[in-house]
Amino acid sequence: MTNRSYLLRDAIEDLIATGQFRPGDPLDETELAKRFNVSRTPIREALIQLASMGLVTIRPRRGAIVATAAPEQLVEMFDVMAELEAMCGRLAARRMSAADHGALKSAHEACREACLAGDADAYYYKNEAFHDAIYAGSHNNFLAEQARALHRRLRPYRRLQLRVRNRLPTSFEEHEQVVNAILAGDGERTARLLRQHVLVQGQRFADLIASLSQLGTRAA
Repeated sequence: MTNRSYLLRDAIEDLIATGQFRPGDPLDETELAKRFNVSRTPIREALIQLASMGLVTIRPRRGAIVATAAPEQLVEMFDVMAELEAMCGRLAARRMSAADHGALKSAHEACREACLAGDADAYYYKNEAFHDAIYAGSHNNFLAEQARALHRRLRPYRRLQLRVRNRLPTSFEEHEQVVNAILAGDGERTARLLRQHVLVQGQRFADLIASLSQLGTRAA
């Protein structure tokens, strides 16, 4: 892929993550080319890359759409994400350096500011940085790559979750416990907290299904 294709991939991915393109929405190459003032070739390359990441589905002779996931598949994906997060957290509690601790605390404070402002969009990006600090702190590059890949696949749905009433302060409180566990070097507690932080169960499952129903209504 060319550098332009990589930039376009990131731009389209961000449009998907922010909900401007919803699951099931068509991704017309011609319209995207006009939107970004480029030819269709780099757009096509970007869509192929997004398809390899699971964010886009390319249908023969029918074009590309934003990938959709059935509720059961989403729950399975969040189950795996929870375990990856738990593994990263367990290792981070054991392996983080003082500099890593500083990066984690800075990311946590940025989440605090967004939470206090009630800004779900800002919190979404700060939340990504917070989790990425834990992935990096695991000092296991392969594990971090797997966590980041699935995290990206789930971006649109994680963003939806943050728009649920009272989710921001709840998410931040969970972060606070995770930070304290990591700083204390308690790997098992960190793993347990992160697993529960990511798992979609009970009311959070109902909220996710409701959000998916809203997307389906819009797509129809």
